[in-house]
Amino acid sequence: MTISGFIPTTSYMALCMMGVAILLAAVRLIRGPSLPDRVVALDLISILVAGTIAIYAIASGQAVFLDVATILALIGFLGTVAFARYIEKQASNE
Repeated sequence: MTISGFIPTTSYMALCMMGVAILLAAVRLIRGPSLPDRVVALDLISILVAGTIAIYAIASGQAVFLDVATILALIGFLGTVAFARYIEKQASNE
């Protein structure tokens, strides 16, 4: 197998694995026994989607998608921090 055939093959395999990981994280998001479990699952989904976009950028050869992945990762991080502060304030009020 040449290098030109190796990158698309591994990219599609990685995309399939990321899809399975997103589905498993979605199950944890829906079934999560507590709010912190759901927050962690939502953060994991946002990071997996950013990774999926990055893999697609490599497979398609279009670097513009890397900007989208970076912005999505930053927004996911800020959302996780906001949820953590909310949970912390909610726990301190009880």
